Amino acid sequence: MIYREMLAQDYSAAYKLWENTEGMGLSAADSEEEITRYLQRNAGLSQICEDEDGNVAGTALCGHDGRRGFMYHVAVSTSCRGRGVGRELVNRCLNNLREEGIAKCHLMVIGDNELGRGFWSGVGWQFRDGLALYSQDT
Repeated sequence: MIYREMLAQDYSAAYKLWENTEGMGLSAADSEEEITRYLQRNAGLSQICEDEDGNVAGTALCGHDGRRGFMYHVAVSTSCRGRGVGRELVNRCLNNLREEGIAKCHLMVIGDNELGRGFWSGVGWQFRDGLALYSQDT
C-alpha cells in the first residue's frame, strides 16, 4: 500500500470510491472544483492510499480552521477493508494536524451509518451526544 498526500488529480478516482461507499453522503460541495479548493486551502493534510496496482484503496479529506481539525470522506474500498488502511489514513491526518498545532479534530457521521459509527468507535473516537448540527446554504 502506498500512502501519500491527496492531490486534485486524484479527484475522479476518489469520487468513484465515495460513490461506492455505503453510508457516504455526497452533495454539490463534493464537486471537483470544491474538493480542489479544499485540498489547496489545506495543502498536505488530506491523504490517499493506493493499492499495489495503483488503484485508490482509501481516502481521508482533512483540514482545519486554525483552531480545530476536521475530517471528511474517510473511505476504504471493500476489497481493502480489514487491512488497517482506514486507521493508517486517520493516523496520518492526525499527525499532520498536530504538526500544524491543531490539538483536536472533529468529524461527522450520518446517523444511520452503522458501519461508519462502528469504525470510529473502534478506533477510539468519542461519540458526542448533546450536540446539534445546523446547516444553511450561503
